Amino acid sequence: MGSLPHIVEDCFGIVLVYSDGSISRPSDINFPMKVQDDGSAVWKDCLFDKKHNLHLRLYKPRSPSTAKLPIVFFFHGGGFCICSRTWPNCHSCCLRLSSGLHALVVAPDYRLAPEHRLPAAMEDAVSSVEWLRNQALLSNSGGGGDGWFANGGVDFDRVFIVGDSSGGNLAHHLAVQLRRGSPDLAPIRVRGYVLMAPFFGGTVRTKSEEEGPLEPFLNLEILDRFWRLSLPEGNNSDHPWANPFGPESPRLDSIKLDPILVLVGGREVMKDRIDNYSKKLKEMGKEVDYIEYQGMQHGFFVNEPFSEVGNKVLEEIQNFMLKNSH
Repeated sequence: MGSLPHIVEDCFGIVLVYSDGSISRPSDINFPMKVQDDGSAVWKDCLFDKKHNLHLRLYKPRSPSTAKLPIVFFFHGGGFCICSRTWPNCHSCCLRLSSGLHALVVAPDYRLAPEHRLPAAMEDAVSSVEWLRNQALLSNSGGGGDGWFANGGVDFDRVFIVGDSSGGNLAHHLAVQLRRGSPDLAPIRVRGYVLMAPFFGGTVRTKSEEEGPLEPFLNLEILDRFWRLSLPEGNNSDHPWANPFGPESPRLDSIKLDPILVLVGGREVMKDRIDNYSKKLKEMGKEVDYIEYQGMQHGFFVNEPFSEVGNKVLEEIQNFMLKNSH
């Protein structure tokens, strides 16, 4: 008789991978945070991908606006393995983005690894953006789409894509795939991308990865585990999905990108890698703004969107949106 299956990979107890290849996701998650809702935004869920049963959550400010609302996508983090639009921190973050930026926020889910390895998450990110394009087409033709996009209340010409951690990785790859002006998405137009501590990797360690700083919820072992579970089997963290400058990654020199805002905490394990990413893009002549928040750790905005530093982040995003709205 063989031995009973045992756990070989454990992601915070949220995803368990067993020696026989089976995977379990316990339904009861003891979240360390609660929803923060000041009542200034309303929300609802929509199915955007029937084939994969994927939903997104829409948010809009409760107070009416005379001006058209810009559209802000928010792609959640979680190392491509955990999290969803329904998690308390993700939900609170989107409520804050909607009311603080006075925008219609679109927060899609995407398929998670290891059940669905990359590029599944990227395919779903593209699918969600295409869903918005279809909403614009329906709205412009006079019917059939979601009511929140009808009657000229939103500005399909001012779309911004925000991603946190692995969602920031998706935002980068969307920027590369859609190119400047997002011509294939007409009549919607992406104006810029906000990458919050994007989750990138590489086999050569950076100083902050090797020496710290220590973060309470994130370390090199966890980052390596996420890549092990999310990349196509048999690949390392120099794979193009992980490392934008890996040996097989597309050359970005000649690709025209929309403006990018990169935000990172000063006490993040990934800080140096993200700093290097920004510097390399700037050296190529890309429009990149890099802002480091001293003393902050990974997820500082998503986990505390109504904090003092959360207000600063919103101000930076709002300035970025205003600068790139025309």
